Amino acid sequence: MEPFGGAPASSAREAVYWRLRERILSLELPPGAALSEKDMSLAFQVSRTPVRESFVRLAQEGLVQVLPQRGTFVSLIDTEHALEARFMREQLERAVVRLACESFPAESLAALDTNLMAQRSSLESRDEKRMFDLDEEFHRTIFAGCRKLNTWNVLQQMKTHLNRTRHLALSPDRDWNHLYDQHRAIADAIRRQDADEAESVMRDHLNLTVTDLHELKRKHPHYFK
Repeated sequence: MEPFGGAPASSAREAVYWRLRERILSLELPPGAALSEKDMSLAFQVSRTPVRESFVRLAQEGLVQVLPQRGTFVSLIDTEHALEARFMREQLERAVVRLACESFPAESLAALDTNLMAQRSSLESRDEKRMFDLDEEFHRTIFAGCRKLNTWNVLQQMKTHLNRTRHLALSPDRDWNHLYDQHRAIADAIRRQDADEAESVMRDHLNLTVTDLHELKRKHPHYFK
């Protein structure tokens, strides 16, 4: 874990917060894991204050739960919150991909193609973390090409519980080829300016989350509320 002890107080506070947030979303700190101010302050080589403040911010986002007399824990995944985020994501992404079919910069389309090449490489190496990052980057590129990055940023704030289920779904024993195939089909539909096809594939792509969620709850019941 990276030490931040030499950074200014404000920088250390932000660094600790973002690193903890990343570890929770990636399941490096799994749902239900106990969190210790002392252990984290030692690991990051900072005082307890930035760690405590990070816990407060993460609690406000629903990622950390403080239980009186018991301690601080990574919150369990809230299924209702994840499903609401998926609903919001589907509505926005279906609308944005239709916009992309009307007008999409050549450089953004080239960025999708480069991303797909990297996805293929990640499939071959079974690098689930890289695949997750590339998945996010692929969808963000569509929003950016439509000049809707503010919309993307709002969506990101809603996806904390949803993203943890997506990390669970990208486990080493899963077949990820269908994700790549759907991403490729979306990019091809944008290239052809086929809005109906792009929206249809995007809808099917995002509906995988619902199927995955039911299966993930069955396999990891201790991770969910």
